[in-house]
Amino acid sequence: MGEYIGLDISLKDTTISVRRGGKRIWRGKCPSDPKLIAETIRKHAPNPQRVVFETGPLSVWFYHALVAEGLPAICIDARHAKAALDMAPNKTDANDADGLAQLAEVGFYREVRVKGFDSMLTRTLVTARTRLIRIATELSNQIRGLMKTFGLVVAKGGGRVFEANVRRLLSGHEQLAVIILPLLEAWRSIRGHAAELDRQLVAAARQSQSCQLLMSIPGVGAVTAASFTAAIEDPDNFQRSRSVGAWLGLTTRRFQSGEVDFDGHISRRGDAHLRGLLYEAATVILTRSTADSALRTWGLQLRAKIGFKRTAVAVARKLAVIMHRMLTTGELFNRSAGVPA
Repeated sequence: MGEYIGLDISLKDTTISVRRGGKRIWRGKCPSDPKLIAETIRKHAPNPQRVVFETGPLSVWFYHALVAEGLPAICIDARHAKAALDMAPNKTDANDADGLAQLAEVGFYREVRVKGFDSMLTRTLVTARTRLIRIATELSNQIRGLMKTFGLVVAKGGGRVFEANVRRLLSGHEQLAVIILPLLEAWRSIRGHAAELDRQLVAAARQSQSCQLLMSIPGVGAVTAASFTAAIEDPDNFQRSRSVGAWLGLTTRRFQSGEVDFDGHISRRGDAHLRGLLYEAATVILTRSTADSALRTWGLQLRAKIGFKRTAVAVARKLAVIMHRMLTTGELFNRSAGVPA
């Protein structure tokens, strides 16, 4: 008879619960180190059947490390686990570990596909670049706001134009310049680092056949293509291309009970950043793209009926379906092909 283990992982310690034959046989704590956890599990569970833990900041590291140690690690959806763990009268790490062990024993869980380290590197690169760009934007807005207080209105423009305008307005205002110039130097430095990460991302996209394939779609650039391929990893992870739209939270919620049956807003599940990138790509297709395609024609016709925002969401969902299909077949974007369902 095998053992079923639940892990409640925190940054410092991990609570471990071991069950066998419907009963808890051991429970304790261990430092949050996969090697130490593996040793503890082997000591108290010589025949582990499932080692279950929730999604979280450490889940990628723990999953791959425990699998490398030869343990049957399973990462489950934290939202799914929460519904079962809330049945405990008290919220403690020990009770959560017991609850996860029970889920492992009865098999009542939803396993999550854990990304590989290569995909996580690409995702980290995109996230870091996006964060630096946002920080630079916040700094430029802060500079504009501070200078506006003293009647110095910075004209529209970015990059070197923005810096030149700020320095020109600060001439003759030595006391204010002492305050603003450090912010301007920080803004300049952050923009330089963001540009470096942008070059790394573009270089990686040029070397990726999948990214080059997706970038044949009007409105899809290196950032969107790299983010999509990193999220999907293997197209065979989805049996149907239509499932990608639901996986990214671009399909409507449904509530049905008795005589009540209605659809609501989109679910917004999954990768929020990738969902935003697809929405931006859909916006470009509808507003700025000069290349005619069946997707753009369909979107413009739908826009006249339901408005721009809903149409952009619909185009983003169909774009996700098309991109997955392109990765599956290896074909370039066909502008004249009909829009899939």
